[in-house]
Amino acid sequence: MCTYITETLSVAGSAKGPTGWIRVTDASVYFDHPVHATADHTLNVDLRRPEDGPSARVGVELCPESARALAETILRVLDGRST
Repeated sequence: MCTYITETLSVAGSAKGPTGWIRVTDASVYFDHPVHATADHTLNVDLRRPEDGPSARVGVELCPESARALAETILRVLDGRST
């Protein structure tokens, strides 16, 4: 079910979009109905640079299981551990 919780944070990095690499300065994370994925609800992550307009955005829609696995893997890699 949708939580209507949206977290927005500042980030520093780059993302590859349809026209090439863009610098990203913001991220939004929320759990809602996907636009494209086939799941009923997904964890959605938008990486963007608002000052460059709506096309400066890369979006990801992950099923809950994939989102958790990705989050755990990111933390493991940052901590210098492997499976």
